[in-house]
Amino acid sequence: MKNPATKEKIKGLLEGVTKYDLQDRTKVRRWVKTFAKILNEPVTETQEDQLVNFIIAQKIDPNNMLHLIKLYTMFR
Repeated sequence: MKNPATKEKIKGLLEGVTKYDLQDRTKVRRWVKTFAKILNEPVTETQEDQLVNFIIAQKIDPNNMLHLIKLYTMFR
């Protein structure tokens, strides 16, 4: 996501997301598909399932700064 336009597009889609949204399998799956299309990245059904399970397992609260720092260090 080094492309600023792509980064802003994804940031815009995640604007206002809550921790409950990030625990909703249907919403997370929809985002994974959308982001894969935006990034022009082919994702298999298995990879999609793995991504959804990973995101849900993290129990991310986007309003908790410690959670955001944890994510930042994870993907640095």
